Order: sequence, then C-alpha cells, then structure tokens
Amino acid sequence: MSKRRKVIVANWKMNGRLTSGLNLAQEVAARAMEERPLPFDVVLCPPTTLLWPVAETLMGSGVMLGGQDCHYANHGAYTGDISAGMLVDLSCRYVILGHSERRMAYGEDNALIAKKVAAAQLAGLVTVVCVGETLDQRAAGGAEAAIVTQLLESLPDRYHPAQLIVAYEPIWAIGSGQTPEVEEISAVHRKLREALGEAGVAVPIIYGGSVAIGNAGLIMKDPDVDGVLVGAASLSADGFWAIAEKAQ
Repeated sequence: MSKRRKVIVANWKMNGRLTSGLNLAQEVAARAMEERPLPFDVVLCPPTTLLWPVAETLMGSGVMLGGQDCHYANHGAYTGDISAGMLVDLSCRYVILGHSERRMAYGEDNALIAKKVAAAQLAGLVTVVCVGETLDQRAAGGAEAAIVTQLLESLPDRYHPAQLIVAYEPIWAIGSGQTPEVEEISAVHRKLREALGEAGVAVPIIYGGSVAIGNAGLIMKDPDVDGVLVGAASLSADGFWAIAEKAQ
C-alpha cells in the first residue's frame, strides 16, 4: 500500500465573490478544525481576488491555500498576470499549472508549462501539474502515450519531486459527469509514476474530472490514487468535505 499522504485539492475556477467565497472558506475551515490533526492534506484554490481574505480565514485550520495559475516571470510587463512570488506573498503554498482549460482556451503548451513549473518551484510552491487526454486520443488508443509525453514535456529539466503533484484529468471527463473506470485511472497513474522514474515513488498522483461524492471513495480506495482535484463539487462545503473524508 502507498504511504504517500492523500491530497484533496479544490479548484474553484472563476467562481466566488467576496461574501460567498469567504463563507465557503469559513465552512471548510470549521470542518477541518473539528478533525485536526487532519489525516489528509486539503488545499483550496480560489480566484486570485479571494486569495488574501481566504488566507486569513484559513489561518490555524490546517487547510492550505493555492493559486490557479502563475506566470513564468518574477515581474514585468505582463498585464493581468500574477507571479509565483506574488502568490507566496499571499500565503499560497500550492499552484495549479497546465489545467486543460488553460491549455485549450489560452493555447498554453507543454514548454510554457515547464517554464511555469520551474518558476513556481523556485519560489517555493508545490506545483500541481495537470495532464490528460482528449476523447479522440482515447478513442484512437493512444491515451497513455499522449499523457506520458505531456507530463514529461511539462516538467523542466531540473525539478524538485518534493514540490510536485501530478493531476490526471482526462479532458473528456471534466464537467461531463463521466469518469473512467477505476482500473483505467489506476493504469494511467502507474504509467505516470513509471515515467517519473525513481522520483515517481514519492510524487503524489491525484485524479480529477467530474469527481463527486458518489465516486470519490471508490477512486481513492485504489493505492495508485493519492487524492483528487475537485472542481464543481468543491463549491459546496458539505459536498467538498464529504469527498475529502473519503480519503481516510
């Protein structure tokens, strides 16, 4: 059985205003306080506008904070972007990089993600690097090869395994209500771990893509699955915490 600690990451995406976001963070923090010490890691990744107020809300709860993206540069003429150092200033310890929504909507390729990973790790952040196949790749039988290539090309030549989490998110499953069979998820996770070589033994590999209360327990029961990246279901404190508790 894996000794890697389970990680539950909430990606709020572009959801939450000041009041609703703080209420959600307060509810999650309250549940975490009831169960301290937590037997798993919990990370909230709200929109950038909410990072500082959420950081204050989570203080002392054991729940950690993450950003949803960062630039590869420390500073410069990059209107609308945020650097890894700025995330650290806002008390972030994690950052999601290479999410399929960024790759597809903004044309972010593997080379760009690798530059972001290098910058984020240099700033001290744990990088949650997302990879996943399209429906066409899956149908053609080339999903595993495509995912492994995506991962290896999304990592810089030198990276710190202790600051890496890999999130397998099949693109066709995100927001669709569909998920691969657990055996399929497990097989992909094993391939990804193998691709990382010696580092793969310690790197957590988590699953994302229509994670819900009904499937989270079965998915995380597999020893090759080290947690989940939760999207829509993380916008409800009750639902999100019910998923998190299935990591035990």
